[in-house]
Amino acid sequence: MSAAVSRRATLVTVVTAVHAPSARFLPQAWASLRDQELPGGGQWEWVIQEDGTTDAVRPYVPDDPRVSFRQGRPGGPGVARTIALAHARGDCVKVLDADDRLTPGALARDLAALAADPTLGWTTCRVLDLLPDGSTAGFPGDPDEGPLERGTVLDHWKRHDFRPPVHPATLCVRRELLTALGGWMALPASEDTGLLLALDAVSRGWFSAEAGLLYRKWEGQATGQSAHTDPAERAARAAVAEARARALADLGWSYPA
Repeated sequence: MSAAVSRRATLVTVVTAVHAPSARFLPQAWASLRDQELPGGGQWEWVIQEDGTTDAVRPYVPDDPRVSFRQGRPGGPGVARTIALAHARGDCVKVLDADDRLTPGALARDLAALAADPTLGWTTCRVLDLLPDGSTAGFPGDPDEGPLERGTVLDHWKRHDFRPPVHPATLCVRRELLTALGGWMALPASEDTGLLLALDAVSRGWFSAEAGLLYRKWEGQATGQSAHTDPAERAARAAVAEARARALADLGWSYPA
């Protein structure tokens, strides 16, 4: 695969890590994926990886030939997503968490941005919180639509209390770049932010100002648990993610080479 996602029919692999508490949301995630329309005969495949080996997830996996389901020993969402790459066949990999939903046209916008500019390695988009009552809420301070130059994300993240300017749950990334960076970071949380910072260190990205993801807020989500905001662990996660990003930037390698 070359650096460009061409305008030919493209296959995109959607990767989802799931554990038992979030399994009940899979049918809604699938419905949002099923409604995606890709230009030029493009297609998607959905690789669902359970973070564990319970009997609680399989009943919620859709009966669809484009969907595959596998299990493995628990290691967190980053491990689940990374091992799912063994079964990814697409030119690009799109993240979709089990409890989230894509908005209409989200995949098409991702692929259009990558097809239009071969110097882009990844895309992100605007997010709306999906609240328990079904309403949505946006975020202030999104960047303008357009390219995100190398180092932009790290700089903003460092100046805003480890908060990136774009949401890593919306990532769509060229598969060869994702595998070159080793997938998601081996962290107990913020593994997706760590990947985002690494991508930012070596390649240009893109932000779409049109909302492409409904980010579900509910009592069981991992980012809502007290351990996620433990100050010592949060500082350690940030230190490792920053060190990786700066080391990559200092090596001078960039994508595309």
